[in-house]
Amino acid sequence: MRKITLGVLLLISTVLIASFTFNHSSEDQIVGEWLTGNQKAKIKIFKKNDRYYGAINWLKEPLKDGKPKTDTNNPDAAKRSQPIMGLLLLTAFKYDGDDEWEDGHIYDPEEGKTYSCNLTLKDNGKTLHVRGYIGISLIGRTDVWTRVDK
Repeated sequence: MRKITLGVLLLISTVLIASFTFNHSSEDQIVGEWLTGNQKAKIKIFKKNDRYYGAINWLKEPLKDGKPKTDTNNPDAAKRSQPIMGLLLLTAFKYDGDDEWEDGHIYDPEEGKTYSCNLTLKDNGKTLHVRGYIGISLIGRTDVWTRVDK
């Protein structure tokens, strides 16, 4: 009887550990480098504490008039001279399960605007659907990014 009980406990422990490991790795699938839909930039997504962020780490055209591009459309005049390269675009996303990250924001340096945003991993982790919106998700735009690091 003790052997059966010990065996059942061992089996349950193994299943729980495997489940935790799977869920943890699923949530981190978004981490990596992504090419934007217009292929003008690559965004490096990383995890900090329990949230996810993304910064520009490559630009197809990094220079304007022979100088590094800056955030000229930023509504904050003090930030208009900051370089586009390294700029944080995605902020504070949390994993919601089912390959979705929510409650984050995306900054569009071409417009100088920040939008609410949700991210959804598709095609076995090969594409990321980036949905920016104002108010509710139904009123917005989706851009499809492609993984470049796997």
